[in-house]
Amino acid sequence: MMDWDKLRIFHAVAEAGSFTHAGDTLNLSQSAVSRQISALEDSLKTPLFHRHARGLILTEQGELLHRTVREVFAKLATAESQIGESTQRPSGLLRVTTPVTFGSVWLTPRLKDFVDQHPDIQVNLLVDDAELDLSMREADCAVRMQPPRQADLIQRHLFTIHVHVFAAPAYLKRHGTPRSSADLDKHRIIVYGADPHPPFPGVNWLLEAGTEPGRRREPALMVNNVYAILRAVENGIGIAAFPDYMVQESDRITQVLPELEGPSYESYFVYPEELRNSKRIAVFRDFLIRKVSEAQF
Repeated sequence: MMDWDKLRIFHAVAEAGSFTHAGDTLNLSQSAVSRQISALEDSLKTPLFHRHARGLILTEQGELLHRTVREVFAKLATAESQIGESTQRPSGLLRVTTPVTFGSVWLTPRLKDFVDQHPDIQVNLLVDDAELDLSMREADCAVRMQPPRQADLIQRHLFTIHVHVFAAPAYLKRHGTPRSSADLDKHRIIVYGADPHPPFPGVNWLLEAGTEPGRRREPALMVNNVYAILRAVENGIGIAAFPDYMVQESDRITQVLPELEGPSYESYFVYPEELRNSKRIAVFRDFLIRKVSEAQF
């Protein structure tokens, strides 16, 4: 039987990629961590890491053990949260992951109501355009801008997201207002920069709107953060496309070409099947649905 404490240390080292960083996490010295890993390797009669000057790389056997240990830790975290959940009122840590724009621009200003209503829940909001793995408990629940690909996730549709074109009044006063999509050829277009995890599908559709097939406009500015693009538009640098939810309450920009709409897409609230009965998940789901309804998208 493998020693549980050694497995806990192995898990920390595999996640951190070094004895030193794992030691910082575990509050152990680098030498103590190294001794525990060596003892585990001796007991298993196989090396778990390739050691080199730049850090540690898991061996094939180490990868196998790491996958198993991660699954065990994920199940333990789930069991711990379910055991600790109050029967009277929801409590404990709730890790919510959302795309950067939705989480920072729309959700964060509305979280005060949730925190006021549920003081025993500690919300950890993780804004990231990459999808965190809910099955491995990298987060408890998520807002996704596409249907979940994992079969073991429960999904609840939130709303349809529509995308339109916006500019600051100061920009339009200086450069004129486009009257058709073809007029965009004469304007400074701001788009999302190259990124493997764009915030929504077809994010740079404005470069081709109203052009001949196969032709794309040259952008005046590329930024790999939609909130930064919003600030650029607010400051009169150019024209850009945004999801309506993002600019719904802005008084610094105005819609142009209202008949021109980008690709629409759906948003979902998702969480693992094993958290189906979690009260924290339930109250947060209901909170989101209520706020979306109030927003009247």
